[in-house]
Amino acid sequence: MFAVRILARNVNYVALHRSYVSLGQKCQNHVEKLSAIPVVTRDALCEKNTSTVIPTRHYAKSKDKKKEKGKSKVAINESELSEALNVESLKNQMQKALDLLKNDFLKHLSVRTNAGSIEGLPIEFDGKMHTLQELAQIVRKNPKMLVVNMSVFPQAIPAALKAIEKSGMNLNPQQDGTTLYIPVPKVTTEHRENLAKNAKTLFIKCRDSIRDVQVKQVKSLKKKDKLSQDTARNFEQQVITIADGFISEAEKILESKQKELIGKD
Repeated sequence: MFAVRILARNVNYVALHRSYVSLGQKCQNHVEKLSAIPVVTRDALCEKNTSTVIPTRHYAKSKDKKKEKGKSKVAINESELSEALNVESLKNQMQKALDLLKNDFLKHLSVRTNAGSIEGLPIEFDGKMHTLQELAQIVRKNPKMLVVNMSVFPQAIPAALKAIEKSGMNLNPQQDGTTLYIPVPKVTTEHRENLAKNAKTLFIKCRDSIRDVQVKQVKSLKKKDKLSQDTARNFEQQVITIADGFISEAEKILESKQKELIGKD
């Protein structure tokens, strides 16, 4: 009985040993097969397959602002536009604002203050608007002094003093009876800069006047029932284009005047 037990144990040991050997042999076979597979590197793969797609990220391109600014201008057809409004009157009103700007620049914006600079100053007197030269005699006593004689309309002296002080020409009049003495300011950098600022103020006034004419005409177009929406919109754009042209001309005049006042070539 003891011998039978020993024999059974030996049989089990041999079977187990054979199982381990068989398993080990199978693992070794798999390893050999895997070792036979050639290793392909990334560089080799890229060389062999030139059509390999490499993912990249594309960013949205920003809009070209310069192209947006350079929009095509609206073509002006005065013959068609005249069927809806008075083109000549429109342009005359805008030209009037431009001429007023030129006149103001000539009379009120000079580096060297002279009698002509203050002659056209608006004075409110007796419920009406007058120019200073209509109410007084203006002479230049010497290079450093202007004299304004208001003996004919002494009641207008307070209004004249106020207008001269607010003219933007850096003038400080002194009253002696019915006579106003106005020292001519020195030509300083500050004085030049103040004159340039006054030029900008006059330009803005001109620009607003042109836009007012534009708005008035556009409103009149919208009230015309016979015009289709597309036609009315096209005419509106033409009116705006005409106004832009006058404003552009005013800007050139301003730029030239400011260079003159500041002393830049």
